[in-house]
Amino acid sequence: MIRTCVGCRQRAEKTTLVRVVAGPDEAGRTAEPDPDGTRPGRGAHLHPSDRCLQLALERRAFARALRIEGPVNADAVVAWVRSLADESA
Repeated sequence: MIRTCVGCRQRAEKTTLVRVVAGPDEAGRTAEPDPDGTRPGRGAHLHPSDRCLQLALERRAFARALRIEGPVNADAVVAWVRSLADESA
């Protein structure tokens, strides 16, 4: 299946992107990685790269894609993408 990265807006195979979902906090204003793609709810897709992550954060793409009102805490996604970068270095 083809999905669009919320960061760079390029279309790619679903298997090359990581799914991001709204977190379980009471306000529903967190974005969390869902690498298995099994969590329920609306998802956004992102290339697991720092470049795409920064673009998504600058554009406030997680709030729009996940239909979350107000600012979104994406610390869990940032940590996950950076941990992947550390593993590959």
